[in-house]
Amino acid sequence: MKLSAAWLCCLLLTSAPAFADAITVSGRVYQDRDGKPGRGATDPGMGGVQVSNGRSIVRTSADGSYRLPVEAGDTVFIIKPDGYRMAVGPDGLPAFWRHYAPQGSPALKYNGIAPTVTPVNAYDFALTPDKHDVRRGFQMLVFTDPQTATLRDIGYYEQSIVKPLAGRTKARLGTTLGDIVNDDLSLYPAINKVTTQMGVPWFHVPGNHDLDFDAATDAHSLDSWRAVYGPDTYAVEEGGASFLFLDDVVYDPNAKPTYIGGLREDQFAFIAQYLKGLRHDRLLVLGMHIPLFDAAPGRETFRHADRQRLFDLLKDFSNVLVLSGHSHTQQHYYHAAADGWHGEKPLHEYNVGANCGAFWSGVKDRHGVPDSTMSDGTPKGYALLDVAGNGSYRLQYRVAGAADTDQIGLHAPKVLRQGAYPAWGVFANVYMGEDATRVEFRVDGGAWQPMKQVRQGDPRLQQENVADDLATTLRGYDRSPEATASPHLWRGALPTDLAVGEHKVDVRATQPDGSVFTANTRYSLATATP
Repeated sequence: MKLSAAWLCCLLLTSAPAFADAITVSGRVYQDRDGKPGRGATDPGMGGVQVSNGRSIVRTSADGSYRLPVEAGDTVFIIKPDGYRMAVGPDGLPAFWRHYAPQGSPALKYNGIAPTVTPVNAYDFALTPDKHDVRRGFQMLVFTDPQTATLRDIGYYEQSIVKPLAGRTKARLGTTLGDIVNDDLSLYPAINKVTTQMGVPWFHVPGNHDLDFDAATDAHSLDSWRAVYGPDTYAVEEGGASFLFLDDVVYDPNAKPTYIGGLREDQFAFIAQYLKGLRHDRLLVLGMHIPLFDAAPGRETFRHADRQRLFDLLKDFSNVLVLSGHSHTQQHYYHAAADGWHGEKPLHEYNVGANCGAFWSGVKDRHGVPDSTMSDGTPKGYALLDVAGNGSYRLQYRVAGAADTDQIGLHAPKVLRQGAYPAWGVFANVYMGEDATRVEFRVDGGAWQPMKQVRQGDPRLQQENVADDLATTLRGYDRSPEATASPHLWRGALPTDLAVGEHKVDVRATQPDGSVFTANTRYSLATATP
């Protein structure tokens, strides 16, 4: 029997062993020209597009056709190539996947995946040419942890995060890095309706609060999530960059805690296959929920053996960025040899601040949205990833409801005694700060002086903690979190040998990429007698 080129490619690329109940699905990837559902007579097939079952990858033949082995429970998906846009599904999300689950999911509280009815020879996918000049680069919206527990929380998310962006953002794509909801998976349609208001192709990653907690095993712990969002591990290509979105929550209902960070064998198979086809200088962005670094010293929160296997697959790539969530704080982490990373330069992981901040807690603002400052003093918000045409990138943070220039939170005493020992300081929380950030201050336009990085709680949040303690009635539904040591806080001692009266304090922070943030505040000096 003569085999097609696509089928031969499938045999060569498949790394997982064959199963007795495996079958073959087939279909076409085509260029949508008529704008109508389904492939029309004027919609040509597209060759060379990657299609996967989550383990192996095949490429379509010149006419757009492919054949792919699948097992019950698999999700078939395409890897969108540069220069194209995906079709949009009825829910407003990218339509790039189809399940193969003839029996559907086992009985679950949130239903899971319904039995599939797509004919095995009709796994077709549409793409549309994109005229965007990739050499000009693009912007991506990076969300994490909306963690909405109720429709009221979704209203907070809409008001503070989505509404200011709808119709205004220039982003080419967006992602939410897990904990889309807070265990109530029935809220997915409601939050998707809000997210899609931005009109941006949106890709989701599951978090530990997106699990089916009544699933007996990890294998079915994301069935309800997958019913809505598709594959839990997949790739998207945009503007010369590759995005690997990974489920890194391993569920074990018999363990305590019931989950840990890690990856499955089928995920490693997919990642290895995908990376084989990439240039080593291409920008590779990994999006996941649980950080690769351990959240607490001495406690393995991401399986070290899995992390090492991932690092070994990535080490020859020169431009790798990891984006994670989960912590409800914000920091930059650079993996090096001590972590098992042996690439040509440290591996940059940016742990993104949460949309919900500290779980929609704290005193409400004038719009009725809780303040929800995180325990490290970072306000709730989201990130921007700017990708240049040459594969370089720049990260920014946006505080919800604030100006783009709001990048530093300042705290200083209101008044000090003239001539007192200068033991009181101005504190600068540089939200995107890292160890290599240079932070300086000056008073009344004088010479710039260095500020010292300190590991302690942000005084602004500590002030909220004290106010909550002293209040005789509740100030909000949930209190602000207790302040924890911030990794991006600096201090400078305020001079007390100046004239009586008000003095202006300027602070500037210079990032490793050369960008400069500024902020200012004031304090006064007064005379006093014993």
